[in-house]
Amino acid sequence: MIWLHRYSRLVAASTVLLIAAGGMVTSTGSGLSVPDWPNTYGWFMFSFPVNKWVGGILYEHSHRLIASTVGFLTIILAFWIWRADPRPWVRKLGFAALGAVILQGVLGGMTVLLGLPPAVSICHAGLAQLFFCITLSLAVFTSPSWREGTPAVDDLLLRRLTIMTTALVYVQILLGATMRHTNAGMAIPTFPLAFGHILPPAWTPAIAIHFAHRVGAAIVAIAIITTTAYVRVHHGSRRELVRPATLLVVLVAVQIMLGAFVIWSAMQPIINTIHVVNGALVLGTSLVLTLRAHRSRLLTANARVSPDGAPRMAGGPSAVTSAFRAAGHVGLSSDGSRGSAAKGTHA
Repeated sequence: MIWLHRYSRLVAASTVLLIAAGGMVTSTGSGLSVPDWPNTYGWFMFSFPVNKWVGGILYEHSHRLIASTVGFLTIILAFWIWRADPRPWVRKLGFAALGAVILQGVLGGMTVLLGLPPAVSICHAGLAQLFFCITLSLAVFTSPSWREGTPAVDDLLLRRLTIMTTALVYVQILLGATMRHTNAGMAIPTFPLAFGHILPPAWTPAIAIHFAHRVGAAIVAIAIITTTAYVRVHHGSRRELVRPATLLVVLVAVQIMLGAFVIWSAMQPIINTIHVVNGALVLGTSLVLTLRAHRSRLLTANARVSPDGAPRMAGGPSAVTSAFRAAGHVGLSSDGSRGSAAKGTHA
């Protein structure tokens, strides 16, 4: 299982690279640099000449190659989990990752063939983050610390706080994607004030989207600080909770500064892309904290299912396991009557 865990981490890390590649495509306006799909200017994707990787083609074609690689890695991950992990819900999550990456590829093709419609592009960006969350969850669930670590924390308020925080982060990412794909990134060209005011003096759809993203950043920051403070006060001795909670505060502070530099640099592509990637890291870190806060409940659910996938009876082995055990101790005597195979006596 340790190699499965390491491979799961590789897939999750590859997904971050894919998000970065997609961020560069959007930040440089290269989404239609390769106007056909799934081919590249009529060439099979993997045979497209390297000397033609110029300008926006470099970003878009590289994005497609990385996406194809991540898809291939996900196929291996899904079937490896199906063969090696006895937990049915983890197996289902593995195939959910496979389904998500297939759908992501289809959405990516649609964005090109339909000319980058905002709705499809936003869905493409949102699904990328969900796919990252699934791969990261698989890395957590296959880790030795998840299965054999210290006793899990059972704290209802912590579970609610972490769910709320992770949900807010994801909504904020969707707002950011909406802002990017509706060209609202510079709708308010000043920071931290909006045209010299706390509230924009004039409103347009683009200004509303942009300002909503700023307000969302403040709400997410408050949620993260609240959750981290709760973890440090009530579970300060639990490193598996304190470390991601502390990292969350650092990442959200960096994210706010990156957001400011995006405005001050007039959406410089590299800064813009780092902002996107760091947002994914905020989401992923919040998710890890959420999963660890829910570990007691997930382990309890897992305990109700035996390695053979059948439900366990209360206080005992599964029905399937019990049946096989009984079959191993019951046989037929020499005269055909039922008896104990172990003792070899007649009924």
